[in-house]
Amino acid sequence: VPRRSEGAGLCQILTGVMEEVRRSIRLDVRGGDVLHSLLSASWLQALLRVYERLQAFLRDAPAPVLTNATGVLLQLLTDVRASESCSEDAEELCRLLGQPHLQALLSAHDAVAQRDYGPVLPPMPEELPEDEEATRTVCLVKNNQPLGATIKRHELSGEIFIARVIHGGLADRSGLLHAGDRIIEVNGFSVGGMEPEQVIQVVQARALGSIMFKVVPITERPVHRHMTLYVRAMVNYSPQQDPTIPCADAGVGFGKGDILEIVDQSDALWWQARKLPGHAGCAGLGPVLQPPAAVRPASTHGPTPLSDLSADWRLLCGLQEAAGAVGGRSPTGFRRSLRLCRRRFYSTSQLAGHAPCPSSCRAPSVPYEEVVRYQRQPQDPHRLVALLGPSGVGVNELRKRLIRSDPGLFQGAVPHTTRPPKGYEEPGRDYHFTSREMFDAMVSQSRFLEYGEYKGNLYGTSVQAVRDVLSSGKICVLDIEPNAIQAVRTPELKAFIVYVKPPPLERLRESRRGAAVATGYYVNRPFRDEDFQEMEAAAQKMESQYWQFFNHVLVNDQLQDARVQLLAAVNQAQDEPQWVPSSWIR
Repeated sequence: VPRRSEGAGLCQILTGVMEEVRRSIRLDVRGGDVLHSLLSASWLQALLRVYERLQAFLRDAPAPVLTNATGVLLQLLTDVRASESCSEDAEELCRLLGQPHLQALLSAHDAVAQRDYGPVLPPMPEELPEDEEATRTVCLVKNNQPLGATIKRHELSGEIFIARVIHGGLADRSGLLHAGDRIIEVNGFSVGGMEPEQVIQVVQARALGSIMFKVVPITERPVHRHMTLYVRAMVNYSPQQDPTIPCADAGVGFGKGDILEIVDQSDALWWQARKLPGHAGCAGLGPVLQPPAAVRPASTHGPTPLSDLSADWRLLCGLQEAAGAVGGRSPTGFRRSLRLCRRRFYSTSQLAGHAPCPSSCRAPSVPYEEVVRYQRQPQDPHRLVALLGPSGVGVNELRKRLIRSDPGLFQGAVPHTTRPPKGYEEPGRDYHFTSREMFDAMVSQSRFLEYGEYKGNLYGTSVQAVRDVLSSGKICVLDIEPNAIQAVRTPELKAFIVYVKPPPLERLRESRRGAAVATGYYVNRPFRDEDFQEMEAAAQKMESQYWQFFNHVLVNDQLQDARVQLLAAVNQAQDEPQWVPSSWIR
């Protein structure tokens, strides 16, 4: 092969090699054909051209003219602004150079020119002690957001450890800090001898920018299975009012009926959860509070003692005991006589031969209810619509107006009664007329959703009456009392419960002016001020005990507006995904 100058390109060298190979072929040199096909390949020539370009770039790589363009810019702005007489061009130049986008561009230019690509770690010492622990330096960049981790102090050694990492927080997203890591330094300050509060002050001293941790990583990190769980809160909880929470600032507050996404169940006493919808950021700590066996994390530790729970949780237990003491017949029905019988609650004076309301009619004794998203399919029966509210708020009138708006879609269940039929009443259309013995037999067989007595006659709404409406393809609409909530919240009926709430007291007086109320003593009489006060008190009691069961809350200010809102809510319940108890689907 002829010698080439050192500056000759690879393509020229390759051309010379090709010429020598052709000469070898004419001379019938062994293996020449193979070598010729290889050197003639287009991919090899393209690869050599790329290599040649890279070598040329290394020889003539561009170098920045300045490494401090930002400083030059600031100096230029200072000089121009200090000038006594500035032309319009100079003022426009100042405006352009003062734009944040241009300054950010020059700042990036300086970072590349100075090769300032990240934090420079100190060099490793040449000699390390044999007992030196392996450490890790962690840099987290804060931007007015919490760190998302809690710390604790070892009682004997006084060392500071990462207690827990909050799901979705800054520390969790970095993947660099873990529960059990021992903290040695924070921003260059040794934490030896510090209390956890002092360490927190060092961390919080810098709201923006980078925070440097020097930690000794935990040797064996436990493997957690992050199984997402969705629950409905049955109690109110405020972390600021809970003295047992490890870190109140890391807690998540919630109210009755809120849907929580449980993202971490690794702790036996504290879940990590976030409220839905719209809380996609950092999770917070929430108490386990004796969850159902199906969702309780396996642990050797017991649940939080009742004395340590929030006042609202203790109050709920008291309310349940009070509700449990209500015996006798649960009131029921649609007709005026049947509605009036609801106002008579039997406690100690039980009717002979009649069992009290079953335990399923009471509010559940668990703080959470596991839920899933349910979408009714076209071939599935409609969901039962159950309306409830304090007496006089207009529940029955709303029910009747909803049915009249579309009788082909909405229908009420035909109730049972032991009284004799009146002349205009038709069995099976107005009532199912039955004997007292048959009624008692149905009660003993738990065939009623609720039942009661008025003027010596028994009234009740049976489960079969609701089934008949649903099996016909219609939506069954009931008005119920709170004691019947658990009776209609079943996998079969899948009740959509609408709470009809009275407007404020002043608005009540105005909107009910001229309206009449039915009582046990008068068929109809005008509303009195004490009726409004009783309605408001009853609403507050109902909300405090049963708010967690309400799927929709409707304020009945004007009947027509309320009916339109009710119709929209009912259609949404039938056609759109809803949170329902998981036991309804399994």
